Amino acid sequence: MTIENGIRVLAGTMILVSLALSRLHSEWWLLLTAFVGLNLLQSAFTGICPAAAILRKLGLKACGS
Repeated sequence: MTIENGIRVLAGTMILVSLALSRLHSEWWLLLTAFVGLNLLQSAFTGICPAAAILRKLGLKACGS
């Protein structure tokens, strides 16, 4: 699995968990969905993604490596 795919899996999982928790527990969990979305947006413009650094340290390879 590449870092890019790992980020997609992580973001998708976080969003689905957040939506489930907001339905089952509290609507405040939707803030996690907003955080994930904002982080994806800022990483598109700045190229800085904390999740990518963590996944790289876990041994995932960059796309094309």
